[in-house]
Amino acid sequence: MSGQAFSAGAVAPTPLGARAAGPGAGRAVGVAALCLIGLAAVWALADLVPGAQLRDALTLHDFTLLSRPHVDSVANLLIELLEPVVFVIWGALLVAVALARGRPRVALAVVLVMALAPLTAEILKPLLAHPHPRFGTVHIAPASWPSGHSTAALTLVLCAVLVAPTRLRAPVLALGLVYALAVGCSLLILAWHMPSDVLAGYLVAALWVAIAVAALRFADRRWPSGGRRLAVARED
Repeated sequence: MSGQAFSAGAVAPTPLGARAAGPGAGRAVGVAALCLIGLAAVWALADLVPGAQLRDALTLHDFTLLSRPHVDSVANLLIELLEPVVFVIWGALLVAVALARGRPRVALAVVLVMALAPLTAEILKPLLAHPHPRFGTVHIAPASWPSGHSTAALTLVLCAVLVAPTRLRAPVLALGLVYALAVGCSLLILAWHMPSDVLAGYLVAALWVAIAVAALRFADRRWPSGGRRLAVARED
C-alpha cells in the first residue's frame, strides 16, 4: 500500500506551465552564454586585431558619408527617443501593460532589465576603453564600447516583445528591430560610435533579456501560478 502511494506521488503529473518552462530556461541560458562569448569576441577584435580595427574605422567612415541635414535630423530624433527621461517613460508603460495583463513577474523583469542593461554599458565603457584608429577627420573617444544607445534601443524592443501578447510578438519584434537597427545606423552616421560599439550594445541588451527569460522560466517552474497562468495563455 505504501509502495502504491509512493508510486502515485512519484508519477504525479507536473503542472503544464512547469513542464513547458524547463526547456525554455535552458535555451535562454544558452543564448546568454552566446552573448557573453560574442561580447568577448567583439571586444578582442576591436581592441587587439589591427585588421579588424581598420575595418571598423572604414565602416564608420562610409556611414558618415551619408550625413545630410535632413538625415541628421531624423537620426537625432531616433536617438532622442532613448534619452533617460523618455526611456523611463517607455519602461513605465511596459510595466503598466505587464501588470494590466496579470504578469507581475514580467513587470519586475522589465524593470530590472531596463535598469541593468544600460548600467552595464556605462560601467564597461571606462573599464574597457581603448584607442580607435582615426580615418579622415572622424575620431571616436576611447571610452565608447559598448554603445549605451544601441543597448537601450534593443533593450526597449526586447522588453516590449516580452510584455506583448503572443499573437502580437512577431510584429512587435519586426518593427522593433527596424527601430533598433535605425538607431545603430544613426549613431554611425552622426559619428557617435564605432560599429563594434553598436554591435556590443546589442549583445549587452540581448544578454540581459536572455537572463531575464531564463529567470522567468525558472520561476514559473519552481513556483507555478496555476490557473492564472493558464488563463493568460488562453487569452494570448
